[in-house]
Amino acid sequence: MAGLQIQLSRLHSSHPSPSLSFRPLLRSSRLLLSPASFSGSRFSFSCLRDRLSVVVMAAPVQPDQRPPTLHDNSLPTKEVLEIWRGAEAVCFDVDSTVCLDEGIDELAEFCGAGQVVAEWTRRAMGGSVPFEEALAARLNLFKPSLAQVNDFLIKKPPRLSPGIADLMKKLKAENINVYLISGGFRQMINPVASILGIPHENIYANELLFGCSGEFVGFNTEEPTSRSGGKAVAVESIKKKHGYKLLVMIGDGATDLEARRPGGADLFICYGGVQLRESVAAKADWLVFNFQDLIESFGVCN
Repeated sequence: MAGLQIQLSRLHSSHPSPSLSFRPLLRSSRLLLSPASFSGSRFSFSCLRDRLSVVVMAAPVQPDQRPPTLHDNSLPTKEVLEIWRGAEAVCFDVDSTVCLDEGIDELAEFCGAGQVVAEWTRRAMGGSVPFEEALAARLNLFKPSLAQVNDFLIKKPPRLSPGIADLMKKLKAENINVYLISGGFRQMINPVASILGIPHENIYANELLFGCSGEFVGFNTEEPTSRSGGKAVAVESIKKKHGYKLLVMIGDGATDLEARRPGGADLFICYGGVQLRESVAAKADWLVFNFQDLIESFGVCN
């Protein structure tokens, strides 16, 4: 019996079952894949159904990721569903939510400083470092020029998270306004908004600044998203300006969670399909690993 257990253990380790983080990708693609397809940690394909010229790739499973059934908030309460269905506006984080990647990490990698910048990003998203401090530190590590940014945008098009295009279509059909609120950079988020049909005036993000010769000189510190608590300020501004009674924030990081407060977001949905940050997920009103769950939640009451 012991020998059989060892053989079964070896078989499992050589042919691991697909992670839960791949489920939304499989559902949204409507492809049938054999178990052998999952022998590696990554796979990719063109998302033909949405007819987007964007390659959707499953992110590698995070070492600390847990099955969603271990989180009490992975099933929404009646009150949470009522707010979600009644929302007049939904604000989305971009990096690791609308898109698979952390934009600044990808730009840093492109410029040759990926690893050290990614470590700063993890600290910033976990809330252990003030956001403005982490943003300045990361940019100063590689100081991207205008030419490098433009080259990056051409060679590294946005990678949308599985199911996000369908969710955007559903929100539009429900007459719900959509905003992108990001600690990333407007130059990199504009193409994402264009793909998803989101007006550029609905983008609240940082802006890289360049000198006359295209050299990096810093970022616009007047943008609310350039500092800790900035997303909350942006959400409050949106809500007040348009008179929204119910507004939802969706994201993966501590700066997104901050937006849920009186006068700001009425509901915070943590998206853990790319990065699961336990400290953020534990405080969310609703934890989802698949945007399809949000889409289907509308159909329950229609």
